Amino acid sequence: MSKTKTPETPEMPKPPNVEIAVKNFGPIAEATIDLRPLTVFVGPSNTGKTYFSTLIYVLDGVFTGHSKFPGHFKRLGIHGFKDLVDRNWNKIRPILKKLNISNQSIKFSDLPPEIRASLESDLKNPESIVNELKRCFDLNSITELIRLKNGQRSEMNISLEVKRENQRLWNFKIAGCESNLAARGSVNEDLMIYDKDSLISHSHKELDIDDLFFWAAIELDRHREKRFYLPAARSGIMQSHRVITSSLVERATRGGLTPLEIPTFSGVVADFMQQLILYEESEVPDNRMKPLAEAIESDVLAGQILMKPTPSGYPEFLYRPSAMGEEVRLTRAASMVSELAPVVLFLRGGIRPGDTLIIEEPEAHLHPGAQTEIALTLAGLVRAGVRVIVTTHSDWLLKEIANLIRIGDLKRKGVPQVKKMESIHWLLPEEVGTWWFQEDGIVKQIPFDPTEGIEPKDYEDVADKLYDRSVNLQDLLEKVNKE
Repeated sequence: MSKTKTPETPEMPKPPNVEIAVKNFGPIAEATIDLRPLTVFVGPSNTGKTYFSTLIYVLDGVFTGHSKFPGHFKRLGIHGFKDLVDRNWNKIRPILKKLNISNQSIKFSDLPPEIRASLESDLKNPESIVNELKRCFDLNSITELIRLKNGQRSEMNISLEVKRENQRLWNFKIAGCESNLAARGSVNEDLMIYDKDSLISHSHKELDIDDLFFWAAIELDRHREKRFYLPAARSGIMQSHRVITSSLVERATRGGLTPLEIPTFSGVVADFMQQLILYEESEVPDNRMKPLAEAIESDVLAGQILMKPTPSGYPEFLYRPSAMGEEVRLTRAASMVSELAPVVLFLRGGIRPGDTLIIEEPEAHLHPGAQTEIALTLAGLVRAGVRVIVTTHSDWLLKEIANLIRIGDLKRKGVPQVKKMESIHWLLPEEVGTWWFQEDGIVKQIPFDPTEGIEPKDYEDVADKLYDRSVNLQDLLEKVNKE
């Protein structure tokens, strides 16, 4: 991949630390995973990688990202926040008075009880997460998510904790068995809402209600994270989404009503299809994402991914090979093109710093060389401030990620050969977390080893078995040839 330069943009603020723990969740018996800028799930099929990835997507949606406040504050919007303040104006006056006293700070515990309760409302109610779990996993009952052991369903636990440095910002837990689920959570009472280093404190006039709304608008705009999930089935969806969509629309109209039951999609697939149907190119491409998309097109696809409006209103996605200069439908292009087309499209038209991107098996249908190129894209996304989660079976991808970690470590240590590198293709050891999903349901972290890199034990076992088999067969061939 070409040496993509780091665009001249402000450094992204460090994202909060997010830890998600589960017990008896689908095929997973127990797992505690802290999300890094790049989180990698490896292991055999049917061990829970997709389950945990979907759970991350669910929690990100319910709480509108993992930032300073839970999702309700962001979903209120500035007008909802204004209404909340108006209803509690008499209790907010003392807070403004405190703000106007030099070097005073405001903590979460200083807010009126009604506002605190509103900001914590998502953390007390299991309904929103239960509904999103059922939607994203395509379930009739949440019971289907509870792990079976010896024919019995045990208690399922899901917990989320969001921290910045050593301070807990907020947490959420849901636990139960069968249909009896209880949720609890809270915002840290010592969470700093306002201090002398914040934006308003630089004002030289006495603070008033307009300043409070201005602060709220800044906070709301600062944390508008989006989530993107690229499912393993994306190649087929890319090739057939217009046919599928047209069929669904036909059935949804009065003239097309049918008594037949229509099969449903999982929420992650439905959201992916909706993003394709509503896709629009950004008029002002993000200067961190655009070079990543162009690098995939030039170095991996050897061609361009194009979006063409159609009379039906559904966009058509085409591929223009560099050697041909003629546009072809994705159905006529290699499977690799359909796999990577949504990555290119989302980089150009949706993903921004601060967002969460989940990609299942980014190596699917790719030549080993192209798999290593995708590792460079993942590193570029991390450098741009996107939180990335991938599931993979690719040893090539893991080896290149390990190389990028080595480059980052050398760069940090000021090694002359790399300290002046302008490339964005590097990672730091602490930015990458690799987790091994095992058949017994226990998830363990695979530490990065400077010598071995990232090497799951079952990969070693397969390599050893293949080597032993090849040696035995070669010995047999030599023996037969001598006879």
